[in-house]
Amino acid sequence: MPGAAGEKALVGFLARRLAAAGLEVDVWEPRPGRPNIVATLPGQAGAMRVAGESRGNAAPSLMLVSHLDVVGAPPELFTPQVRDGRLYGRGSNDMKAGLAAAVIVAERLAAEASAAGGRSPLRGDLLVAGCADEEWESFGAEALVARYKPTGAILPERTDLDVTVEHGGFTWFEVESTGVEAAGAEPEKGVDAIALLGPVLEGVAALDRELDARPHASYGRGSIHASTIEGGTQLPAYPGLCRLGIERCLIAGESVRQSCDEVEALLAAARVADPRFAGAARLVVGREPVSLSRDDPVVLALVAAAASELGRPPLVRGDIGWADSGVFAEAGIPCAQFGPVGNGEHTAGEWVDVASVELVARVLEAAARRYCA
Repeated sequence: MPGAAGEKALVGFLARRLAAAGLEVDVWEPRPGRPNIVATLPGQAGAMRVAGESRGNAAPSLMLVSHLDVVGAPPELFTPQVRDGRLYGRGSNDMKAGLAAAVIVAERLAAEASAAGGRSPLRGDLLVAGCADEEWESFGAEALVARYKPTGAILPERTDLDVTVEHGGFTWFEVESTGVEAAGAEPEKGVDAIALLGPVLEGVAALDRELDARPHASYGRGSIHASTIEGGTQLPAYPGLCRLGIERCLIAGESVRQSCDEVEALLAAARVADPRFAGAARLVVGREPVSLSRDDPVVLALVAAAASELGRPPLVRGDIGWADSGVFAEAGIPCAQFGPVGNGEHTAGEWVDVASVELVARVLEAAARRYCA
């Protein structure tokens, strides 16, 4: 939400609850007013602490990581409602449900450790993390992987009980076209910054058609589209400035660098079409596509745990949508996704299946026992 309303209060709630369960809690602010939280259940032979400090024998350490922010909405959409086994409300699915499942896992394992005189049932550390800002720049996840280096991670974002091991990336661009503002009745003085973007818009549409004709990934296709456009100040005047937002969705085999070159080629074509075009592109955010080996230990542990709890092998697949797992992958930390059943992310009808949240908690617990053993 604008201003990250609620992030800080949520972190305070999580810190109190996880500390009461017996976990070691670390809270810090990567940016003012935007906190991250990590709660650690130390393993029998754990190897990780803040900033990667070792405390003995190496053992696999697992982080259950969720983002804290949600997409903005009218206040009434933040009042949860349960109907027909579904919890409705903004953020219920994306992704408070997965975060709740991770907290349940930590509390159960911490209670078991307490009953055993403080001896964790896991050899390695279990970490439950909440990070700021996934819905925009993912700076919270970047700060998280700079401070902690688990050997594996699971993101309990909605997957409808499938295991996700690859997903697309994206780039966001802002293209600025500069003209000359003048009265509409003085064409010899004015240069239309909006009209001069015409070839760029035509190029976006043409490139999207070309991308559709290329081979698709199993989870979707590469694409490009115009997202926003803003320019001009009044009807009887030539616009001196126009800004165009562009999103390029990336699949395996594509890259941020490639998309930058594509946008620069669109601008070059616009200059050829009309030498008066004075445009420049700025990369706002760029994230690479992610592909995790299906034989990675964290994937194998998660698949086995899911199969045991579901009574069938889970579907292992990719997803076009970006997630913070990409930041973990770029930092060399394998991160798979497994989350509840739901739908309607970023809409007024967002919901999560309540029973599936408990099932996710059981799978995550079983995966932690396998992976950290």
